[in-house]
Amino acid sequence: MSVYKVLKRNPVVFPLACLAVLAIVAVSETSYWRSSAKLNTLTQFGAARTAVQDLAQAILDAEASQRSYLVTHRDEYLRPYEQALKQIDHSFRFLDQYYQKDENSTAVLSKLHTVVEGKLSELSETLRLQREGKNDAAMALMLSDIGREKMDAVRQLTQELFARESANVAAGREEVTQTLWLARLGVMVLSVLGLLSLFMYLRQTSRLEAQREEQQRLVQGERDRLEEEVAQRTAQLVELTDHLQTAREDERNRLARNLHDELGALLTSAKLDAARIRSRLAGAAPEALDRLNHLVETLNSSIALGRRIIEDLRPSTLSNLGLVPTLEILGRDFASHSGVQVHSQLEAVKLPSDAQLVVYRLVQEAITNITKHARARQVWISLQARDGQAHVSVRDDGVGFDLAQQPRSSFGLIGMRYRVAAEGGEFKLSSAPGEGTCVEAVLPETETAPA
Repeated sequence: MSVYKVLKRNPVVFPLACLAVLAIVAVSETSYWRSSAKLNTLTQFGAARTAVQDLAQAILDAEASQRSYLVTHRDEYLRPYEQALKQIDHSFRFLDQYYQKDENSTAVLSKLHTVVEGKLSELSETLRLQREGKNDAAMALMLSDIGREKMDAVRQLTQELFARESANVAAGREEVTQTLWLARLGVMVLSVLGLLSLFMYLRQTSRLEAQREEQQRLVQGERDRLEEEVAQRTAQLVELTDHLQTAREDERNRLARNLHDELGALLTSAKLDAARIRSRLAGAAPEALDRLNHLVETLNSSIALGRRIIEDLRPSTLSNLGLVPTLEILGRDFASHSGVQVHSQLEAVKLPSDAQLVVYRLVQEAITNITKHARARQVWISLQARDGQAHVSVRDDGVGFDLAQQPRSSFGLIGMRYRVAAEGGEFKLSSAPGEGTCVEAVLPETETAPA
């Protein structure tokens, strides 16, 4: 079944399928973009938390480096201090940009700036005193509670910022989880709806298929009934044709017999009487003898005409000489009267008398059609026995005709077909404009030749 027929039979299926696909794509894309955006936000939250941690760690590293320097008086212990200052500056630049739109966090970050600057000032002052040789003052400043209080403030503020970012991360993860859950739920619902729609479509298709099969069954039943009726009518037509042809041949036989027996006897008797009268009038009346001779010639012509009529009605040669000589005589007579060159290829076949008469009438009808319509110059008559069947054909090189436009008056061809079918044979007609016509028939042979 083509896609067009499916859509025509189910006009709602394709829009529903498109709608389901669009819905699934919309849910999937929405979930993807929301999750992607939230993951980007979570990445920023993580970077902010890392910056806060780095800031706190850098302050601790700066303080540790400062104390190590004060104890050892070695300059290499100041390198972590210098790196910590750079890290602190980098962390503050990131946090300042990150929190520029968050007023609450900006206030906390501002306090952190102040506290860190104070702590760094303390560390810087301690290092200055150490470099100036004021070790006792530097140690006193380092051991004072000012540094501890500032570190406690730094810890408090960084922990507050870290807690806020941790809360943001937790909220973001919860939102991503909810988005993914809603996406799963949406896909599941749409999948269930799709399966339900598919089930309904398959059920409807199955119902339509059952209806179509039922219609086909009814149509096939009606077709079988019509074919059976046509076969019965065809068999009746064949039987009727066979009966009519048999009755026609019987009537022809009766007429031929009557003409031969009665009319032939009358004409022969009249001819004998005329001969007796002519013998008695010999030398007596020349004018009467001329009239009598003319009468005898007329009687001879009438007898010859009667014989031709009898032969046309029922060829006596078919009963006396057989099928092959009869067809040869028929071909010679046709050639002599029409001037058409006739080629005969005839061999004895084993056919009953009725089938022989069918073959004779088929050749006779074909020759009649050639005389009327074909305008042929050559005719080929063939009778052969092959594989237990008698094959007869009459072919000409005339004008031919189009089989698709066979004239309505072709009752002779129709009669041939039914007469051959009545004898259990097959009839075939082939022709084309300008290519002549060929009439063929195949009849089953009998075990023994007719007596």
